[in-house]
Amino acid sequence: MWHKVSTIAFRIPYIKTWKSSWFSTKDSYKDFLKEDLVIRDILKKELNWIPVWDVFISKNDNSINIDVYTAKTVLILGKTWENKDKIEALVSKKIWFKAVLNVKEIKKPDLNAKVVAFSISNQVEKRMPYKRAIKQALSKAIEKWAKWIKIKVSWRLNWAEIARNETFKEWNIPTQTIRADIDYSTARAETVYWTIWLKVWIYKGDIFKKKTNKLDF
Repeated sequence: MWHKVSTIAFRIPYIKTWKSSWFSTKDSYKDFLKEDLVIRDILKKELNWIPVWDVFISKNDNSINIDVYTAKTVLILGKTWENKDKIEALVSKKIWFKAVLNVKEIKKPDLNAKVVAFSISNQVEKRMPYKRAIKQALSKAIEKWAKWIKIKVSWRLNWAEIARNETFKEWNIPTQTIRADIDYSTARAETVYWTIWLKVWIYKGDIFKKKTNKLDF
């Protein structure tokens, strides 16, 4: 039997870190976890049309800091930061705690697995051939000096009656090497007839010592 492990979870705490940072007692753990899930659900609904890489949540005595990494900071902030204030007010109302939203820009979106998967799924939903969209993403990632990249697409491709998998890659990705800095993400394209599933792996090089900074693009 195969035992599939998340590429990111496999590297915690060696070269990756947790996406939530807070301390709780045994009695308050379920309440803190519920707040964490509520915040992520709100952001998912409010930012479902924006390419967001990830959300990091840290909690202290006075407030909850929410770090959102995206390739389109203007879309989240708004022209006069009205979107940012709206999200902070909505989160604070749900969890009864002051929320501070920090929006940070991704320097190289073509080397970010979640942004690449989001872009491919959007193109497929707009009826672009999936092979063309994937090959464009591969070429852009290689141009931005990605070491290796692999994209896997599955389900009923090209309106076929039988589901199948197809893999597009440049070289091989060392998934079993813990020091390998691999960005991994999944996405799905909701087409008119059915759903197409996507998986993206991007290898950025090796890390031989633990980083002090939690993010490095």
